[in-house]
Amino acid sequence: MRLLKFLCWSFLGVFCGLALGLSGAYLYLSPGLPSVEMLKSVQLQIPLRIYSSDGKLIAEFGEMRRSPIKFSDIPPHFIQALLSAEDDNFENHYGVDPSGLVRAAGQLVRTGHIQTGGSTITMQVAKNYFLSSERSFSRKSNEILLALQIERQLSKDEILELYVNKIYLGNRAYGIEAAAQVYYGKSIRDVSLAQMAMIAGLPKAPSRFNPLANPVRAKERRDWILGRMYKLGKIDEASYQSALAEPINASYHVPTPEVNAPYIAEMARAEMVGRYGADAYTEGFRVTTTVPSDLQDSANNAVRDGLIEYDKRHGYRGPESRLPGKTRDAWLTELGKQRTLNSLDPAIVTQVDKTGITVLTREGKDEQVSWDTMKWARPFLNTNSVGRVPSQPSDVAQVGDLIRVLRQENGSLAFSQVPTIQSALVSLDPHNGAIRALVGGFAFEQSNYNRAMQAKRQPGSSFKPFIYSAALDSGYTPATLVNDAPIVFVDESVDKVWRPKNDTNTFLGPIRLREALYKSRNLVSIRVLQSLGVENAINYISRFGFNKQDLPRNLSLALGTATLTPMEIATGWSSFANGGFKVSPYLIQQIESRTGDVLFTANPATVPPDEGQADPELADANAIPAPDPAATKLITSDTSPANVAPAVPAAPTAPIIAPRIVDGRTTYILTSMLEDVIKRGTGRRALSMNRPDIAGKTGTTNDSKDAWFSGYNGDYMTTVWTGFDQPETLGRREFGGTVALPIWMDYMGAALKGKPAHTQPEPEGIVSLRVDPVSGRAASPGTPDAYFELFKSEDSPPSNSELGNGQAPGSPLPADESAPIDLF
Repeated sequence: MRLLKFLCWSFLGVFCGLALGLSGAYLYLSPGLPSVEMLKSVQLQIPLRIYSSDGKLIAEFGEMRRSPIKFSDIPPHFIQALLSAEDDNFENHYGVDPSGLVRAAGQLVRTGHIQTGGSTITMQVAKNYFLSSERSFSRKSNEILLALQIERQLSKDEILELYVNKIYLGNRAYGIEAAAQVYYGKSIRDVSLAQMAMIAGLPKAPSRFNPLANPVRAKERRDWILGRMYKLGKIDEASYQSALAEPINASYHVPTPEVNAPYIAEMARAEMVGRYGADAYTEGFRVTTTVPSDLQDSANNAVRDGLIEYDKRHGYRGPESRLPGKTRDAWLTELGKQRTLNSLDPAIVTQVDKTGITVLTREGKDEQVSWDTMKWARPFLNTNSVGRVPSQPSDVAQVGDLIRVLRQENGSLAFSQVPTIQSALVSLDPHNGAIRALVGGFAFEQSNYNRAMQAKRQPGSSFKPFIYSAALDSGYTPATLVNDAPIVFVDESVDKVWRPKNDTNTFLGPIRLREALYKSRNLVSIRVLQSLGVENAINYISRFGFNKQDLPRNLSLALGTATLTPMEIATGWSSFANGGFKVSPYLIQQIESRTGDVLFTANPATVPPDEGQADPELADANAIPAPDPAATKLITSDTSPANVAPAVPAAPTAPIIAPRIVDGRTTYILTSMLEDVIKRGTGRRALSMNRPDIAGKTGTTNDSKDAWFSGYNGDYMTTVWTGFDQPETLGRREFGGTVALPIWMDYMGAALKGKPAHTQPEPEGIVSLRVDPVSGRAASPGTPDAYFELFKSEDSPPSNSELGNGQAPGSPLPADESAPIDLF
């Protein structure tokens, strides 16, 4: 009897001691526990995703691949697989499962390692969301207390949803949806039972049971989970046996961009970081750009093909390296180190015969390259010279050569090489500045230097339309005669003489302004600028968005010696294309939050519907206020991180009307002059496009170091630059019309395919008169060779009989301007 009393009191004492100890631990630890309410509004890290305007993925940025999934979308079989592996008593316990702890201890004693683990899923949620991975009694105690609180405040479904979206499952995959995409390339809703079991086995040890790194161990873990499911009655025997028989078929899948636009992606990423800081990578923003996928594809192809064609004209520089005498495995190892550059794949020559060569590709395949695709490969000697035409494949390639091949539309391979020349293409919607396509170089993988935005180069004659626009707004007309004759400038302070010349080194004498533009006569541009005054011209030209600091304050400005980026040129030219309005380029059309709330929608300054109409107040161009040169920068919004919060639907924003900076009549007349560049000038190659609505201008700098073409219709304004990163000549016979124009034509031909002609409507205040080709004045009846010309109504020239002895805008400048003139 005494023994019984002793045992009862002892048991009561131990029980009270445990109760007091647990109560004390709870009172001590509970004040420092986080609030479980936080789980209801937790924000999981989701990567930044960039899309084209038609919804195709361009890029994804962020360390964590995660696609949160709702509990209702999780397949029941996966829930059963997960619970069988991690916590088969999940539905019955209250956050802590004593039987699970005991079972884990027993397994540890019997096998030396724990298969099911002692922590419940609720405890893992507590650890993953609130605690560190530190192994200590206090952390474990906190984990237990938090699990108990979580069970009291959240449903079982809510706990499971938190768990499956948070867990790390290897290969940067966080959450089961991301894991299904990474390992099987499809949603968790579409994977098989065996694949579900494979994913369910990963939380225990994402590296040890990874099907890519350790397929044998992964299969053992998968089969064990399937066995547990069968034992617990979650699946029938047929399903069990079928799943066991399924081979390990996991492979690495990454989000594959649907549009190749790496320069666009980088620009969007940088702008998002500017807006939201580091949160840009983790808050799950969905960014829609202004770039349609089809236009970007056309731009990519045009730049690639144009540079490759230029490169072929200048010969073959030889293989990238020579690896003769190596084994096939050694060749494959070397190929694995190489990257594809804009569709140019690395390959190693394994055989040479009379019909062509056999190459080994990175995929381990042997493929043929026909001799017909190699005949261009004359040896490169220098920029202006190539060697003799090859007569057989062995003149071009040898076994062991590491070369580049291009997959053609019919699936065959063509012999190629990576061009050393670079290019940039910018295409804008001239009505609002939306970027429709942008290429910053031959290959982003080769160089992430964005030449479209960063390369400041001399535009050459493609800058002349800004001089001519200033002239037309200062009383000149297309019929004004200007003397195309030698001129000399002297700077006596440094004993310097400048003798500018035309590219053909010829002189045409008095010539109409229209003809001078489409023939790109340098001396006419210089005389016009001299007449306008350099400072006045700079003030005028800066209205197009150029920084005055980039414009030289001397007469060389007329020849395009300013240093400007392709984006700046395209932005300025957009005012010609839209009838005289200032627009600014922008890339991001819309930003959505992880929940689909619209955080930002672009509202750019847009040309009004009555574009192109003359504004009487702009008859005097000098009265036009100059816009801020900084307006050429991409439009951004508030960069405060506060914008990360879900947006409250706002009232529709009133459209912003683009400011007019040039008389619409000026742009209408200038467009007709630039159309003549296509019809009869340096852009005649573009006649093959059979478009009546295109206008543009070539540009080539001294020694052909830069080649440009800028052109437009009413739909798109596109600028193309070509040159070397370290300026050097493109070659004696290379100009804007031979290098840049073909790229522009390929892109614009695709962009305008099927579109009707679109030009600026004729504004009021334009008159068309017959002009005397000799005097540039209104032609009298019967004047031979008279032609029709466009004029502003106030600038129409008088007839010969009305003029008398005075000068007028339509009359030629003095013919004796070849005398020395002070340069500065």
